Parts: sequence; structure tokens; C-alpha cells
Amino acid sequence: MPKGRGVPSIMKIIIAGAGAVGTHLAKMLSDERHDIVLIDEGEERLANLESNFDLMTLVARPTSIGSLKDAGATDADLFIAVTPEESTNITSCILARSLGAKKTVARIDNYEYLQPKNKEFFKNLGVDSLIYPEMLAAKEIADGLHLSWIRQWWEFSGGALVMLGVKLRDNALILNIPIYQLQKEHPYHIVTIKRQGETIIPGGADVLQAGDIVYFMTSKRSLPYIRKITGKEDHSTIRNIMIMGGSRIAMRATQLVSDAMTVKVIESDYNRCHWFTDMVDDNVMVINGDGRDYELLSEEGISEVDAFVALTDNSETNILACLSAKRMGVFKTIAEVENIDYIGMAESLDIGAVINKKKIAASYIYQLLLDADVENVKCLTFANADVAEFVVKENARVTRTLVKDINLPKGATIGGLVRGDEGILVTGDTQIQAGDHVVVFCLTSMIKRIEKYFN
Repeated sequence: MPKGRGVPSIMKIIIAGAGAVGTHLAKMLSDERHDIVLIDEGEERLANLESNFDLMTLVARPTSIGSLKDAGATDADLFIAVTPEESTNITSCILARSLGAKKTVARIDNYEYLQPKNKEFFKNLGVDSLIYPEMLAAKEIADGLHLSWIRQWWEFSGGALVMLGVKLRDNALILNIPIYQLQKEHPYHIVTIKRQGETIIPGGADVLQAGDIVYFMTSKRSLPYIRKITGKEDHSTIRNIMIMGGSRIAMRATQLVSDAMTVKVIESDYNRCHWFTDMVDDNVMVINGDGRDYELLSEEGISEVDAFVALTDNSETNILACLSAKRMGVFKTIAEVENIDYIGMAESLDIGAVINKKKIAASYIYQLLLDADVENVKCLTFANADVAEFVVKENARVTRTLVKDINLPKGATIGGLVRGDEGILVTGDTQIQAGDHVVVFCLTSMIKRIEKYFN
């Protein structure tokens, strides 16, 4: 039987796999007082988790029917399988669903399974949702390479609205001016600010400072204006990309970037170079070598590179490589930083954008916990904040009054909405309607408190 003792909570959730993604999910969900059982075959991976977090652990094989019963699959609200083995995840989800679990999620590494035509097939088997963390991370990298001057990019409702995170320098035109003045008759909303380790959901009287990472909600047609006021007009268009590390994330990212971009991948393992070459198009150049070697980087033309992406399995290596690339003149750098404790350090070192597949995967899974109709949930990597796209239900609380009278909890704000195909930046006098897609920004772990406004 699982060891430990749970407390009354919102949902009963079983997580199979105490690797990086599973452990992060277990910690995050236990902080919200969900009833969590974490299953893994390796006792050492479960050590200390139960004593340090409000969850139960079970040393067992996730494909064992007896073990799943012991974990409580017969009345689980959500079963999440995120072991390294795709077949184990799919099998354990099928078994858990047949035992009575209400909803199941399986981590996979086969892109074919994600195609819409296969969704119903897996649902009939008992797997409600499939998650491919490496693909989600690759998409975020590709989105980040869309523009050289942004830290983070996200589109809502097919691009009707966009969110972008930008780091302000001394040359920004919007410093030290109250936000209510900046946003008066201008085509954007400032929805979140990250300042020296603090996340701020700003009010009208707040001002922006050099060094802030500022998250804007706007439309695509307003991007040139945002670029101008943030002082980023000198950043070049990204054409040439260099990637260090031939990982699955790197492979998927090269497949997602624009055909107008040229990509070089540097990988130290000779056999992996061959694997990578077989997996990507002929226009991707794969080089066997050490991406930390200055001489090699110079020989491969890093002085001509517009973006450098570090995707090895070592966070420290990725951070240092991006710092080196910056010193060698690269404008845009992206580092995969899987050690969450290092994300703050990476931001303080100003290495550029940061990718963390644990946070990306957690955002995707988190929306499955909500009762409201939620299209997307995203964690802002640098800021301790989340953004969610709610679909407003008939007679929901937000439809009964103007935005200025909704009284969302402190630490939350509405960034915009999409009505039909039109993106709208809301004001206090906006009236939200049923069917609107409303984008809400809030401090981390507040989404569950906010969903009741949209039901």
C-alpha cells in the first residue's frame, strides 16, 4: 500500500513516473492540496519526496493491475503516466481507465500519435490525452525564434491576439511613465512584469524600469510599434541558427523553424550525429564536435549567427554556452534549463530566453484539472505567473457586469479577448459575452480560484 497520509483535497491524482516531469508535477499539485499518489519502480527516486511534500508514494510497476488498485485508480479523478517508456505510459493509462480512473494522460515520444485522426483511436482505448513534452518545448523554441527581440511568444485563437515577453533596456521609450498613461489609446496591454525576482500583475500607477521583463498583450499588426517603444529596432531578422546538442527537442525544433532559416547542429556524440542526420532534412548541417569549443564555433561561423540555442542535457553547460555566444556577438540566445533552481540565475545573467520542458508539460496538464472550458494554460518561464484562455459559458459571472466591476482576485488581470475572429483589448467598460475567449494573467496557482468566474 502507499506510504504516507494525504489530506482532504480537490482531486485525487495518480502520477506514474518519478522522473523530472513527474516529480515536478507531483510537487506542484501537492502544493495545491490535491491528493497525490506518485508511483515508480525505483525506490531511490521516491526517497525524501514523501517526507518533504504532501503526497504519498508507491514503489511499484505502473502496468501492474494490483499496484494500480493499491494506488487508488478505481476512484482517481486523473491518472498521469509520464515514465520514460511510451508503451508503459499507454498501457498503464488503458488499465487505469478500465479500473475506473475518470481521465488519463500519457506521455509519448511518437509525433504520429498526436495527429488529429488518431485522437479518437486513443480515446477509445482509454487514453484521453497525449502529451509530448519535447515537442511542446520545440514549438516554444520555434516560436521564440520567430522574432529576435522577444523572450517569449504565444498566440491565442489562431493569432487573433498575441502575447510577447520583452526585456527592457535603458533605451526603451516607455520607462518611468505610469502604465495608465502608456496604455491610453495605444494598442497593447501590459499584463505582467518580472522585476529582480518579483512577479508583478501591474496596476495603472505602476511604472516600467530598465531590466524589467514585460509581457504585452497585443495584435500582430501592432508588433512594429511594440518593437519601437521597447527599443528593439536594431535587432536583426533571424536567418542563421546554431544549435548545440542533438537532442529530441533539437530535432523537433529544426523541423518547426521557417524554411527561410538555415540551421547548424553541433553534437559531440558521433553516433547521435548519424541519428540526427537521418531524422532531419538535408538542408540541416550536423557537425560532430564540442559546442563549448571557441575555435570550433569560430570555424563554423558563429559571428554570422543570428540565434544560438543550447539544448544539451546539462543546464549549467547550456547557460555558459549562451553566455559565451552573447560575448561572441550573437543577439538571440535560448537555453534549455531543466533545473528549475537555475532559472532565476539564468535570468539574472541575462542569457536570453529559457526553455523548461517540465514547466511546459505542467501547464498543458494543469488545464485538465479545471472545471471551466479552458483552451490553453501556459506558464511564463521567467515570471511566477500563468496565462489561461477561458471560453466563457452562458450566464457566467463575467457576463453579468462590465470588466471594471468583475472584481477578480488581487494578482489577476484580463489581458484581452477574442470574439469570433477579432482580437479585442479590453477596457474597464468592456462587456464580456458568452462564447468569448478571454485571456487571463495571474500569479502562479491562482487559476483554480479564477475559473469560477467563467463557468
